[in-house]
Amino acid sequence: MPTIESVYTGELRTEAKHSASGKIIITDAPIDNLGRGEAFSPSDLLAASLGSCMLTLMGISAKGREINIDGTKISITKIMAANPRRVAEIVIVFDMPDQTYSPEQKSILEYAALNCPVAKSIHPDIIQNITFNYKD
Repeated sequence: MPTIESVYTGELRTEAKHSASGKIIITDAPIDNLGRGEAFSPSDLLAASLGSCMLTLMGISAKGREINIDGTKISITKIMAANPRRVAEIVIVFDMPDQTYSPEQKSILEYAALNCPVAKSIHPDIIQNITFNYKD
């Protein structure tokens, strides 16, 4: 069984259906590339996937270690290049919850984020610019 089934619905839009859950993600081409920009573009999903993967791996590493990362927020900026049109850089800024993390906890969380499967799958020509902001 495939993990995802996608269909082109016209007007530079696709629908991707997650086979196990039935959830659907719609993509649109961005406005600067002839699209409507009414949904995530495929390259937006690449950047979002990196951020979500990092947060998920941080959560896995935190679980069982009594490290609370609930409420961690990230902002993601995707920077495109031309000739060829491609994602050149993904900037992710982590804003950690207002609590104190030990140096060891910070190391565990940052290692998990930076070594998530998506981070390791993205072509090395794509710059991953990652910042962790702690309140302490």
